[in-house]
Amino acid sequence: MDLPVMPPVKPMLAKAVKKIPPGMQYEAKWDGFRAIVHRDGDEVVIGSRTGKPLTRYFPELVDELRTQLPARSVVDGEIVIAHEGRLDFDRLTERIHPADSRVRMLAERTPASFVAFDLLALGDDSLFDTPLDRRRVMLTEALAGTRPPVHLAPATTDVALAQQWFEQYEGAGLDGIIAKPLDLPYRPDARLMFKVKHERTADVVVAGYRFHKSGPIVGSLLLGLYDGLGALQHIGVCAAFSAKRREELVEELEPLRMDPPEGHPWAAWADESAHESARLPGAPSRWSGKKDLSWVALRPERVVEVAYDHMEGDRFRHTAQFRRWRPDREAASCTYAQLEEPVRYDLSEVLSAPGG
Repeated sequence: MDLPVMPPVKPMLAKAVKKIPPGMQYEAKWDGFRAIVHRDGDEVVIGSRTGKPLTRYFPELVDELRTQLPARSVVDGEIVIAHEGRLDFDRLTERIHPADSRVRMLAERTPASFVAFDLLALGDDSLFDTPLDRRRVMLTEALAGTRPPVHLAPATTDVALAQQWFEQYEGAGLDGIIAKPLDLPYRPDARLMFKVKHERTADVVVAGYRFHKSGPIVGSLLLGLYDGLGALQHIGVCAAFSAKRREELVEELEPLRMDPPEGHPWAAWADESAHESARLPGAPSRWSGKKDLSWVALRPERVVEVAYDHMEGDRFRHTAQFRRWRPDREAASCTYAQLEEPVRYDLSEVLSAPGG
């Protein structure tokens, strides 16, 4: 491979803002694997956000990208998997598996798509210093003949339309809006774009915590909600406390500590088979590797209000943010019924939007 921009390349990133800024190019924020694709003739390399190759995990995309991208090009985009008209991140993570036979089986059963939204190189030219608005024109021209599973990401400069996308597209599993200055050059690993994500709050039960990697202080609180059968399901974690606050939490939560944890709703977490019928903390994960997922069980009595952006099935998609303790709430009243459900929106409608 001999391109003007060679792998690995770390993608340009976005910083969070509260409102959609005016006067920019707007795109949906895809909830998948960020991927930079290098194609040089028959050679195709798919690089992850960290620069590690993803090529072997998406064999069905390699063939399509080899056929549909310009013969010598570098394209920034997102790998996604759709299920029943919306993005499905869980099915995407299943691809990161050491067995080639399983990867290929999943490639046939749940094929992935690639959504392109930036052009980093074309022919013998690097486009790092080319303004975004010009790169977008070149990308649109270069991908004019694409067909599924390769897509051109919808884009607009109409802030009112971007606001409409922000409100509608969550129903298809998307994650918000990305705003990009029109004169923006491409700068790998720099946070020069802007992201606007949904934020909601929920009152949840604190049922345990994990220690921080630095020592015997709280790393994250383990959160739960009661389902329709009265079982406390692990819904996610909240973190991002100061070092001082982490120390204080150990002492503050000590009266609730259950050691041993007999009688705790998640006492069976160490039994791998228990994870098949309930959502418990410490579930085996190909992402965790040798990471210590053990945790301290607490009597599920304290309630905390947290902010979250969106759900992935029955859990928070990302780490929730601590807002305040809720001493006025009973733990048993913290159920899934309080969660706001976005109006359903079909992913095919997103991909057929302007520029898609």
